[in-house]
This record gives sequence, structure tokens and C-alpha cells, in this order.
Amino acid sequence: MSQSAFITFVEGSAVPAMSLEEVKQSLMHYKEQTTLTGQQLDWDYSEAAFPYTVETRVGEEQQWFYLKGTLPRYKYIVFGVGSNVEEDKERHYIQVVLPEDATHGDKSKGNELCKFIARKNKAELKMFNGRTLYFNPRK
Repeated sequence: MSQSAFITFVEGSAVPAMSLEEVKQSLMHYKEQTTLTGQQLDWDYSEAAFPYTVETRVGEEQQWFYLKGTLPRYKYIVFGVGSNVEEDKERHYIQVVLPEDATHGDKSKGNELCKFIARKNKAELKMFNGRTLYFNPRK
């Protein structure tokens, strides 16, 4: 059974919503940061930190994209965006899906990427295991 994590933009978040292109840019920023970390350590850390390529399917570029693993212990992570109405407010979210054939490495890396995006945007993160992390300022 596939699993999903949700990054929800709530009151106090840095941005009210993100497009798919902005999510891709955020992931590329993560890759750049890990590359710089690797240079400081004199180690090719970027391949271990982001072992994926960004892929899309023809005709579905505006709905979702997926990360395809470049190493044997990584397969796929799917990203999509959407919105729903809660308490008369529209809330935008990013949905991260682990398909049925995803590996434990995909789940670990998915959690890491979700935390990075949620922390950077001060959003609320409901992880794959159902736990919720709050990176937004709360009263």
C-alpha cells in the first residue's frame, strides 16, 4: 500500500502555497546545498544526499512529478500539489507519495526532503507514519 505525507501551508507559513515548479526549485536548492557541503568535506556527498533525477510524464507535467532513484536502494518518490477547504479557509498542500514498490531508503529520503521543505517554508508536516511536525509559529 502506498503512503503519503502532506506539507500544509497554514497561518504563519512563509508562503501561502507552492506550485510544482517551486517544489522542484526547492529540491534543486537542497541538492545545491548538499553539493556545497560535500565540497567542504572533500567528499561527493551530493550523490548520497540526493540520489534521484526529476522526471515527468508527457501531458501530466502540471499535476505531478516524480523522483527516480539513481542508486539501487532508491526507486521512486512522487510529488503533487493541491488544496482543500478547512474551517472556511482554503489550505494549500504538497503531497508526497511513496508508491507500493518504494524502498526504506525512499521513505527515509522522503522524510528528509519533506522536513527540509516544511522547515524552509514554516509549514505543517504530516509524515508518512501519521505524526505531525509543526514548523510554523504557533500561539
